[in-house]
Amino acid sequence: MGHRGRRSRKKKKKRTPESQTLCHESIFVELRRWLKERGFRSKLLIPAHFSDTGRGLMATSPIAANEMLISLPEQCLLTTSTVLRSYLGEYIKRWQPPVSPLLALCAFLIAERHAGSLSKWKPYIDVLPQTYTCPAYFTDDVISLLPTGLRTKALDQRERVWELHSSAVAFFASLQPLLHEPAETVFSHDALRWAWCSVNTRTVYMKHPQSPYLSTEKDNYALAPYLDLLNHCPQVQVTAGFNQASRCYEIRSVQGCRKFHQAFICYGPHDNQRLLLDYGFVAPGNPHSVVYVDLGTLKLCLDDRDKQLPQKFLFLKEHDFLMNLTFGLDGPSWRLMTALRLLSLKPEQYASWKTVLLGAAVSKDREEGATQAALKLCKILLEESSMALKRLSLLKEGADSYLTEELSVVEFLRREEQVILGHSQKLLCLQRQPLPCQPSSEQNQAG
Repeated sequence: MGHRGRRSRKKKKKRTPESQTLCHESIFVELRRWLKERGFRSKLLIPAHFSDTGRGLMATSPIAANEMLISLPEQCLLTTSTVLRSYLGEYIKRWQPPVSPLLALCAFLIAERHAGSLSKWKPYIDVLPQTYTCPAYFTDDVISLLPTGLRTKALDQRERVWELHSSAVAFFASLQPLLHEPAETVFSHDALRWAWCSVNTRTVYMKHPQSPYLSTEKDNYALAPYLDLLNHCPQVQVTAGFNQASRCYEIRSVQGCRKFHQAFICYGPHDNQRLLLDYGFVAPGNPHSVVYVDLGTLKLCLDDRDKQLPQKFLFLKEHDFLMNLTFGLDGPSWRLMTALRLLSLKPEQYASWKTVLLGAAVSKDREEGATQAALKLCKILLEESSMALKRLSLLKEGADSYLTEELSVVEFLRREEQVILGHSQKLLCLQRQPLPCQPSSEQNQAG
């Protein structure tokens, strides 16, 4: 029994990611002291570094199912109400047109970071990342390595930050009386990008009443010090929200957590493209991961001699069948195969268009045509992914630590893409049997 016990412990240790407590580090000592002054005294979770996820929170004792994971008092939360009560409040209240809730929070973070040791929020500012791996930070070279649809969204994100900064230059200049340096230096584009990413990647959802001093954009932001050290895990379930009775932001763990293991939360059922875009990371083993098929790629697998293609695309668009066309580990999605079935129909099968959208199969040869188109899509996407990985490998040579981190996230996404497409190829080939089907070299590489 003893021998089996040792083997069991060894196996268990091998499966459990290594962790190292960070409690002794000065920034976390100061953060805990600062939070204690504001009413947070729980010692159930402590900061630690984990070999698989980096910085996170570790349970110091077992957490039962549906037990409270963390309860953060309202005084610890950074919201627009906090900003309006601060020294920035009078400047925001008299500015016209009113600034957005997002800009108000960004301006406060920048001002507090600039204040340094004089900042009342210094313990929190000190634990925030110095930079992020969100697309807002990506260069053109890195963005060009992303899948087509994500590339467009990444460019949009980067452009939104530029536009926000450009539109706020005059407001930032009005804050000059608070500063010892030129406002354009303190509230630079780099500073706003850092603050924007801090807010967008770390806030929890908390609905606030409409302020007459802010624009009419929705104000659902709340930065939650310490709580935002909790990492995302797609398999975890939690309940979260602001408790009006206790005046605390509370998170309960549905499954619970073992002692000395990392405590996780779930941001939602997001695929890795969404996680990279919104939070700047990817999740290994994400069951929600898919490969998206954009319209341009979809057209590459079709017979351009089909004169009905424009009408077919219009029909699919009218019925919302040109969005969310994907491949997953379980093969092409129902929406994708339905779109391909309709696009493969012959002119004399016009009457079948509507029934195809309801899931009907028209004929054996049209099913074969849709499957062939799906296989062609796999091949096109795999080739595109392989080319991106080759260019990524070249960029890695001589890259600094920041660029290496960005490239590693993109590389993970691309390799996951190859695995998904490889599985989809195998499943589609099985559907075509007994017809011969030779896996491509990209599939073998993905496997």
